[in-house]
Amino acid sequence: MRKEWAGYAPVVLRVMLAIGFLYHGLPKFGGAGHQQFQGNLQAMGFPAPALLSWVGAVVEVGGALALLAGAFTTIASLLLLLEMLVAIIKVHGPNGFSFMHITGMTPQGPQFGMPGYEVNLLYMAMLLALALGGAGKWSVDERRASRLGQPLTM
Repeated sequence: MRKEWAGYAPVVLRVMLAIGFLYHGLPKFGGAGHQQFQGNLQAMGFPAPALLSWVGAVVEVGGALALLAGAFTTIASLLLLLEMLVAIIKVHGPNGFSFMHITGMTPQGPQFGMPGYEVNLLYMAMLLALALGGAGKWSVDERRASRLGQPLTM
C-alpha cells in the first residue's frame, strides 16, 4: 500500500467502530433498553447500577460520535477499550472465545447462549490501533494537529 493512503486506514476503523457502538449504545439512553441495561448491571453485581447505566450509555454513544468525527480519538478509544475489558471480565469471559456460544441442539436447530469475547477482542484491537496511531485523515484531530504542527497521538 502506498504511504499516501495510510492515513485513510484509521477512517475505516473509526466508522466501523462508531456503527457498532452506536448500535449497542443508543438503546441504553432511554425506555426499555435503558431499564434492561440497568437491570443487567444490577443482576451482575455492579455497584450503583443506576449511575453506571448512564455512564455506559454516555461512553458508548459519546465515544462513538467522537470516533466518527475523529475528535479526541485517543481518549475516546481508551475509554471504549476499558468498557470492552469490563465486558469481557464481567459478561463474555465465562462464555469462552467464540461469539457463537451454542448451548444445545433441538429439532428446530441450535440454541444460543451469551456470546463469548471474540468480538470484544476485535473491538479492543481496533481501538488500540486508533489510540496508538491516531484518527487519520478526515478527522478533527488531524485538522487540530495541522494547526498546532504536531500529531495528537500517544
